[in-house]
Amino acid sequence: MTMTIGMVGLGRMGGQMAQRLREAGHTVVGYDTSPDSGRTVSSLGELIGWLPAPRVVWVMVPAGGPTDSVVAELGNWLSPGDLVVDGGNTHYLDDAAHAEQLGVNGIHFVDVGTSGGVWGGRNGYALMVGGDAGDVAMIEPLLRALKPEGDDGLVHAGPVGAGHFAKMVHNGIEYGMMQAMGEGYAVLKAADIINDVDAVVASWRAGSVVRSWLLDLLVNATQESPGLDDYAATSAESGEARWTVAAALDLGVPVPVTATALYARQASCGGQDDTLRAVSALRHQFGGHAAERTAENSA
Repeated sequence: MTMTIGMVGLGRMGGQMAQRLREAGHTVVGYDTSPDSGRTVSSLGELIGWLPAPRVVWVMVPAGGPTDSVVAELGNWLSPGDLVVDGGNTHYLDDAAHAEQLGVNGIHFVDVGTSGGVWGGRNGYALMVGGDAGDVAMIEPLLRALKPEGDDGLVHAGPVGAGHFAKMVHNGIEYGMMQAMGEGYAVLKAADIINDVDAVVASWRAGSVVRSWLLDLLVNATQESPGLDDYAATSAESGEARWTVAAALDLGVPVPVTATALYARQASCGGQDDTLRAVSALRHQFGGHAAERTAENSA
């Protein structure tokens, strides 16, 4: 069965998802605030007018304020029986609020944790779904078009919020895996005994217990930039690992690897210089260790 849906947000993820749905035979009416996004319509109101009832609108905008704003506006345009799908990285606790907000007007809500990045348009997306079973069944043709071929990649994780909770934990695991790979790469690069770090890492892709898609991506990066010298020594954190650590604290589950990976990202993006300056000062004060001096301050 093919469907006609609205897609709000046509960025790197939303645009490719819309294209994958169209290739599967679905009709996608796209809206984005950018006129250069390839959008079909120029406003949410116009988008709603193009959709048959019961309407399905899939939202792919940044979490927080942008998603809150879109959900609120959709609540003014949609009718009882219509369905809003949030496929972004919204905090799972916000899902319940959005579902309640829309439910006042009889509008249904489903959250879909979506993983696959910019490769998902070609390979399919891992989809973690939260919501009422009837609402999930309503969009099953879309979910099956978006997921990878085969039996895997799609799960109804639980009620509203469960999809984004599962995706949040997924991203926390991702933080830890990426941090371990980065640390291993750094150790290899610092060792004089290793002749070709990039070749060593590439060799792990076959037969090794650490072979994975993330390892493939790391090798791709080393092929584009040997030694990774073209990459900045910073890595932003987008929120999911922080939420995972907070949820784990509430649940009494220790997550030291995820927390450490989160702290490493935060340190790389600012503040670590002041931290290390304070550490240097303390070591000098209590132990008489020579204080580190920056080049501009030691002149």
